[in-house]
Amino acid sequence: MFRGKKYKESVALIDKTTLYEPSEAIDLVGKTAKAKFDETIEAHIRLGVDSRHADQQVRGAVILPHGTGKKVRVLVFAKGDKATEAQNAGADFVGAEELIPKIQNENWFEYDVVVATPDMMGVVGRLGKVLGPKGLMPSPKAGTVTMDVAKAVADIKSGKIEYRLDKTNIIHCPIGKASFGKEKLTENFNSLLSAIIKAKPAAAKGQYLRSVSISSTMGPGIKINPSKISDK
Repeated sequence: MFRGKKYKESVALIDKTTLYEPSEAIDLVGKTAKAKFDETIEAHIRLGVDSRHADQQVRGAVILPHGTGKKVRVLVFAKGDKATEAQNAGADFVGAEELIPKIQNENWFEYDVVVATPDMMGVVGRLGKVLGPKGLMPSPKAGTVTMDVAKAVADIKSGKIEYRLDKTNIIHCPIGKASFGKEKLTENFNSLLSAIIKAKPAAAKGQYLRSVSISSTMGPGIKINPSKISDK
């Protein structure tokens, strides 16, 4: 694979054999973000669990103190007063059954998070095959199936993100933008890791945090020493 000059310069800043302290890694990731746009900084956490087992699933949500730096578009499935509450809270799209054909037939995905009231989950369930693979299916664990749609929308807009395992037992989450600087990225990183550690399933055995790394959108991965991470 061809790698550009800036990427090679970024790689030269990193020792790939080193497991960095979290603060060192976050300092380095800012230096490797050399693109002309404000790169997203993402954390990648591989856990010592088996996502094929229901009792070892790790999924939840956390409010990052400084948000992600991205404008998040929220779709809410609700009716009546709850639909009005969602609109007043700043939801980008609000609707019910009429949205089903738009999503199924027109491939409409101009939103980043889907929230639903419990009574609408029968409707939303019909979209499982299209929303599920995109990680958009509402979930009680993530706080996106709730009667308090106003709070859900407000939390999401202020920096609440969902974390969940992929098929390889890795969680990928944004922790902000390169422009945030070390202090804000560190606080966001610590909040995310603290939430993941607290979500450790009782059935998980052995080392829970197997590997942790961070990277910018266009930059190389920087490995972090898992033993230097605490839930404090």
